[in-house]
Amino acid sequence: MALLTISSGLASFFRLIGILLVFLFVLAVTYATTRWIAQYQQGIAANRNIQVVETFRVGNNKFIQIVQVGEKYLVISVCKDTVNLLTELTEEELAWKPSLEEGEDKAKLNGNFQEILENLKKKLPRK
Repeated sequence: MALLTISSGLASFFRLIGILLVFLFVLAVTYATTRWIAQYQQGIAANRNIQVVETFRVGNNKFIQIVQVGEKYLVISVCKDTVNLLTELTEEELAWKPSLEEGEDKAKLNGNFQEILENLKKKLPRK
């Protein structure tokens, strides 16, 4: 009787090892396939003349996008069933330039962690 219990325990152990090996094999194949598909899609996207530069969500299923088509930049609205051309931009209009105040705020944000922490300590009320 004891021999049967030991052999069934050993069989269960080997089944568990087999299932783990199959699981690891499936994970490895899934990982390799995902990497291959990602590289394939990057190769296809690199050879296209259309590129989405920026997307802004306006509402549920409504977006405004800046799309580069060849050398032109187009602003389009994308809705559930329609796509409309809003305007055409030049490259100079596309570049975002911060105002003087925004530049100062950005410089403050780019400080080191110690400076940011000290500023937050000063702003928070003491209890």
